Amino acid sequence: MDRPALLLPDACPYGVRVIEATSIGLSDREAAERRSRGLGNPLPPATGRTYWEILRDNVFTFVNGVIFVMGLALVALGQWSDALVSVGVVTINVVVGLVQEVRAKRVLDRIALLTRPRARVIRDGAEREIDPADVVLGDLLVARPGDQIVVDGRIAGTGHMDVDESFVSGESEPVAKGGGDEVLSGSFCLAGTAAYEAIRVGEASYANRITVGARAPRRALTPLQRQVDLVVRVILFVAVSFGIILVASAVIEGQPAVEVVRLAVVVLGLVPNGLFVAIAAAYAMGAVRMATKGALVQQTNAVESLSNVDVLCLDKTGTLTSGRLVLEALRPFHVDESIARRILGDVVASVTAFDRTTAAVARSCEGRRLPLADEVSFTSELRWSALAFADQDGSPLLLGAPEALRPRLTMGDAADVERVSSQLAERGLRVLLLARAQEPTALRDEAGRPVLPPHLVPIAVVALRDELRPEVRETLSRFAQVGVAIKVISGDHPETVGAIATSAGIEPLGGIVTGADIERIEGDGLRQFAAEHSIFARVAPHQKERLVQAMREDGRYVAMVGDGVNDVPSLKRADLSIALHGGTQAARAVADLVLLEDSFAALPVAFREGQRILQGMQDVLRLFLTRITFMALLIAAAALVDAGFPYTPKQTALLTLLTVGIPTIALAAIARPTPHVRERLVRSLIHFVVPAAWSLALVALLTFVAYSALGDSIERARAELTALSILCGLMLVVFAAPPTRRWTGGEESVSGWPTVALVVPLLGAFAWVITDPERRAFFDLGALQGADLIAAAAACALWAVVLRWMWRQRLLERALGIAEERGGEPSRSAIAPKAGTSRAADPREDPWSSPPAAHPRPLR
Repeated sequence: MDRPALLLPDACPYGVRVIEATSIGLSDREAAERRSRGLGNPLPPATGRTYWEILRDNVFTFVNGVIFVMGLALVALGQWSDALVSVGVVTINVVVGLVQEVRAKRVLDRIALLTRPRARVIRDGAEREIDPADVVLGDLLVARPGDQIVVDGRIAGTGHMDVDESFVSGESEPVAKGGGDEVLSGSFCLAGTAAYEAIRVGEASYANRITVGARAPRRALTPLQRQVDLVVRVILFVAVSFGIILVASAVIEGQPAVEVVRLAVVVLGLVPNGLFVAIAAAYAMGAVRMATKGALVQQTNAVESLSNVDVLCLDKTGTLTSGRLVLEALRPFHVDESIARRILGDVVASVTAFDRTTAAVARSCEGRRLPLADEVSFTSELRWSALAFADQDGSPLLLGAPEALRPRLTMGDAADVERVSSQLAERGLRVLLLARAQEPTALRDEAGRPVLPPHLVPIAVVALRDELRPEVRETLSRFAQVGVAIKVISGDHPETVGAIATSAGIEPLGGIVTGADIERIEGDGLRQFAAEHSIFARVAPHQKERLVQAMREDGRYVAMVGDGVNDVPSLKRADLSIALHGGTQAARAVADLVLLEDSFAALPVAFREGQRILQGMQDVLRLFLTRITFMALLIAAAALVDAGFPYTPKQTALLTLLTVGIPTIALAAIARPTPHVRERLVRSLIHFVVPAAWSLALVALLTFVAYSALGDSIERARAELTALSILCGLMLVVFAAPPTRRWTGGEESVSGWPTVALVVPLLGAFAWVITDPERRAFFDLGALQGADLIAAAAACALWAVVLRWMWRQRLLERALGIAEERGGEPSRSAIAPKAGTSRAADPREDPWSSPPAAHPRPLR
């Protein structure tokens, strides 16, 4: 049955607009009943990890499972304390990782909830604001200027609005929507106010249909994660093989079952299961830091991933540009510019339908709000608007597209307007014409339909431009300085895309190309085509996806920044996807990183945070790999000289906890960002690990053999070896993250005094253990004497001095014939960027921490 008209306040400050509708909306009972039938609008699943995934990845790993089984075996053999200590160290690492990740998840979930868009819906005849997930099929929703269409709908009644569908199609021109017209989820209301009925919700809506498969769990590993995964697999294979040989040997020699199990526990301790915990903790802390800097991390590795990017792809409309127009130029005819500005100011101050265009003019042209005799609002069909002021002569003023008004101009004026308009349009500007009717005339016919006056006189051509987002030019310039190629991929007109790209400082390499050019190219040709061009226009969503895939196949690490439904396929295809919070829900759902304030200023912060994570993980890898290599060499050498097995499970647990368990998680937190750390990662690890592990294994073996040869018990030799290993391990922490350059081993980066603040408590913890006889006995250090500690400290000091000298003299590199530049960095030729990129002159220069150039060069 017919319902009364719906009174809804308009977004403009000029009273109330009546929207006739066929319904006053559903009742709460009807909405609940439809939701129970599955007709609701469930939001896409979050891309962040669930609590179960965090628990699974930290606890239920293969290595943890084996260690827990070994712990149960020790318990079965009556070795309760050995089992407690061995499993306890693993448990501490797991708990620390779980706490860090769960805390980070809670912070990020709260931010995601606060930043979720809202929907205006009519329930029981009253307007209310609800979560989009609470919308059901048949709901009546309200859209005002700036509101996002959250579900597919059909305009109800006689409401009218202009819709921005650039998020769907890539086109920046508004589309008029009236009674009965469909609106698509992901689009935005630009002007007017209308009610629309939800006709497709949930998975059936356009925004969700176009992202079929896009919301599937996206697990893209970064280079660091792939390297760590490979290292762990290799070490696991070596440790298992090594353990099988040693256990088989012990069984053949007839050693007791207890000793065999204890030996297996020590060998399994070589596997760096804590390495994944350290990475998870680093990612979690990075995500929390970025949440306070304007970026929401939805994929745990997103921040570190950004530091690997060498191609940055951007959409234009709504991404490079803010969607806010700016008055760029005003070219008057027949009047002075000041008079033209005053007339234009009066026009925009008096309109009742305020939109982006009138708002842009109002910011630059002051005017008075005058009483109106009649008004014709702008629509996409008319392409012009008109005002007739009540206290003037009745000659209406018109503002609209030049081509719409040109037929009513004289021949001479039409030619002048065409010339000026073409010049401005070639610069990618949006052009309007302000004109006045030569004589008083009505703006409507007898049926009330708008009519264009017959004789017009041009007053001024008005040129508007899309405003670049804050920090865009500076941010892109700095990305170019670190060798990142910039690509603009848009569905908009080539001239418009080119103008915006130029204003952002992006040089059109190879000219502006279109989607039609992309469609004709296949295979290797597309990879070369993508590398040789930087600006792509009139590109369809599937063509964006093809471009991103081609660049990835070319060996590039690609980030895609977008905000619309049309960007979703390419966002999903990229190594790193970045969405703007002001964009569509579909884009945010698949993004690894969301810019909460729609500002590019968060990207430099995220880039430096990624460098910090990389530097911290390099420090962590140094410690883990040194410890593993050292212990493997020592165990093998001790077996060769028949000196006995060097450690007990308790000693290994204490050594692991103090030298890698706690330090690695702490180093991930205190690391400082270092430019180009990724480029020298492998070489730096070799430079640090091989001399340290080899020299420490030699010193440890000599100490172990010497103490064994003295005729004392094997327990004293093991205790002395454990003390020496712990002292040297703590010294390695200082070397891995040196507080000052005096402590560096040839590396340029320093971490400051927080490293000392970390090592001193750990040294105190070791002192607390060895100063009490019961605690010493518990950790199998009961045979340790005062003279042994002095000898261990002296050996550690001598080893540290020799190791530092070996690093600084680069004895390993000389022995292997590896040419390397100062600071452990590869030669320039080794890191030369591909065509289309640029790099800072000094590879140690960090453009993110230095002020930008006054006139940054064009971005390639």
